[in-house]
Amino acid sequence: MREFRAAWVATVANIDWPSKRGLPVADQKAELMDILDRAAALKLNAVIFQVRPACDALYASQLEPWSEFLTGTMGQPPRPYYDPLALAVTEAHRRGLELHAWFNPYRALHPSGKGPVAATHVSKTRPQIVRTVGKYLWLDPGERETQDYSVNVVLDVVKRYDVDGIHFDDYFYPSNYPLPEVESKDGIVANLTREHVNDLVKQVSTVIKSTNSNIQFGISPIGIWKNNTSDPTGSHTGGNEGYYSVYADPRTWIKNEWIDYIVPQIYWETTHKTANYNTLVTWWSNAVSYTHLTLPTIYSV
Repeated sequence: MREFRAAWVATVANIDWPSKRGLPVADQKAELMDILDRAAALKLNAVIFQVRPACDALYASQLEPWSEFLTGTMGQPPRPYYDPLALAVTEAHRRGLELHAWFNPYRALHPSGKGPVAATHVSKTRPQIVRTVGKYLWLDPGERETQDYSVNVVLDVVKRYDVDGIHFDDYFYPSNYPLPEVESKDGIVANLTREHVNDLVKQVSTVIKSTNSNIQFGISPIGIWKNNTSDPTGSHTGGNEGYYSVYADPRTWIKNEWIDYIVPQIYWETTHKTANYNTLVTWWSNAVSYTHLTLPTIYSV
């Protein structure tokens, strides 16, 4: 099988690109070309480009405002105008790289945001589905309107851009999100909460495949599904369990083949006593062994 050798390019809080908000357009473009050149030089074959950090857009969208992390002001387009996603797709393909558009499905505002929130932001246009969680704003995953809204955002990109993939990271419910009642972690409310996430994953998968079956759908969940202390079929680890902390159940996504590839965030060294890299790679490999899914290997660099 063809290897999947990819790198994430994070735009939230200007982690990777652009190096700072409000950077002149010429400098933004030059930095993006440098990243793609570097990816090609390293013999990668894909770039996972974050286009929706927090219900904002690093592309021309009629659904969400331009990202503050790009222009310095939420809702303000680049000047002189260009479309970063369109440019990234063209230039990635020119270098023989796939371009996967990376979305955060629920985060609505990041605490690193410094400017005013645009009038077109979901917190202004649909406040009924937005919740405050610590220093963040978050779309309520339990609301059907939230699911429909995020699915439409993804569908808009699938229809208008020649992307090779759609990608979600590991942020679903906020970590250790309080449930409406006290119950066991495998209780009715907790399981219903996971079903909210499952429903979104299934919907996104359906709209992608019905629109363009050549576009891949991949997710990067927390590196530990469950520890074996919680479930006999879990991994022999002792770290943060995504099944309980963010109500993500990637084994269900795998079983139903709603996704084309899964990239668990396994950032630990092979000598790590709590979350051993080799232990987790083996567990995830076994989890996908009976499916058609791709399991790329994660390396920390």
